Amino acid sequence: MLNGKKAIVLVDQLYQEMEVWYPLYRLREEGVETILVGNEAKTTYPSKIGYPAVSDKAAKDVSMADFDCLIIPGGYAPDHMRRHASINKIVADAMTQNKAVGAICHGGWMLCSAPGALRGRKVTSFFAIKDDMVNAGAVWSDAEVVRDRNLVTSRKPDDLPAFMKGIIAAIREPAA
Repeated sequence: MLNGKKAIVLVDQLYQEMEVWYPLYRLREEGVETILVGNEAKTTYPSKIGYPAVSDKAAKDVSMADFDCLIIPGGYAPDHMRRHASINKIVADAMTQNKAVGAICHGGWMLCSAPGALRGRKVTSFFAIKDDMVNAGAVWSDAEVVRDRNLVTSRKPDDLPAFMKGIIAAIREPAA
């Protein structure tokens, strides 16, 4: 159990359903206090198929210093999230503070928007953003899950079980 730990799952419109809800509930099962954070608080963000997710807090109102983990889901949400300075700040802060950071599918786009976050890091992602990840300095491979210190990445919803095992391990064993 990870009682006493806290996590953020980012959310925005057109998110991939399983990549938000599976991590959110899996972390809660482990005792992690987990909240949804969007650009605005108490806002409903529809998924790719319209399933609603209501943000608990606005990105501008949270600090990664208060959290142990950040989950960046995929779908088309990252293309919307990266347009907001407050969400980009959360991602950059999570990386510089060596918090457990998980990005799945297109979630890697958020890491591309955090200056230096991917330089020399081993990662994976949905294959369509491979070039973006490599151009941001990452060493990309096609793998179910890749963990490089505090950063855990996966390719697609099918990888969620391995992704969450990696995230839970990263929370338990923080990067030095």
